[in-house]
Amino acid sequence: MKNIARKSVYVLLCMALVTSGCSVTRNANNKQKGAVIGASGGAVIGGVLGNNIGKGNNTALGAIIGAVVGGVAGGYIGDRMDRQAERIEEEIPGAEVTRVGEGINVTFTEDAGVYFDTNKSNVKGTSAATLDKLAGIFKEYPKSNILVEGHTDSAGPEDYNMKLSQQRAESVTNYLIAQGISATRFTTKWYGENQPKADNTTAEGKSKNRRVELAIVASEELKEEAQQNTKG
Repeated sequence: MKNIARKSVYVLLCMALVTSGCSVTRNANNKQKGAVIGASGGAVIGGVLGNNIGKGNNTALGAIIGAVVGGVAGGYIGDRMDRQAERIEEEIPGAEVTRVGEGINVTFTEDAGVYFDTNKSNVKGTSAATLDKLAGIFKEYPKSNILVEGHTDSAGPEDYNMKLSQQRAESVTNYLIAQGISATRFTTKWYGENQPKADNTTAEGKSKNRRVELAIVASEELKEEAQQNTKG
């Protein structure tokens, strides 16, 4: 995988699971890390971490960690997420693609793939082309579910920003559904200005905060498939 960023969330898991040993996962790939963590009760720890992280400033990350299966089955899922993340990076080079455990975090800012005109929420032009490519990848990997989140910068009234983030998140979800992706695969949430990724006092920071984020996780069907294919 060329340039896909990788978050060190496993450091937290190692701290919680001393018996697994951080040295075991330090140089492992995502598939291997998922298997090691799961062998020490990753699904339970993942749920705890997911709940805690989700209450902070990164609910997308919380959703991914909270959905962890772990064990050999987690490695099976991680392998498929590696491939899906590679496809997203190949097709949409402007997206920020982050492989996290058994899931994928994709961030689209107004300068990277999906953007909206000021105070608007309709998908058009370059953004539509980006989402068309994304829909194609989701069709290739039908056993993944998608959380779509809308975020804004801090300019303007807070209640207005909350509504705008809702409209934009729903606009992205509805567009993807219109391309033939099952509505049952989506969860849509919005947070207005409450989860900034960058400094809202600068133009560059505000640009990064005006974004749509996706959390891609295994569906129940994929989890069952992983369990069945890794028995013994």
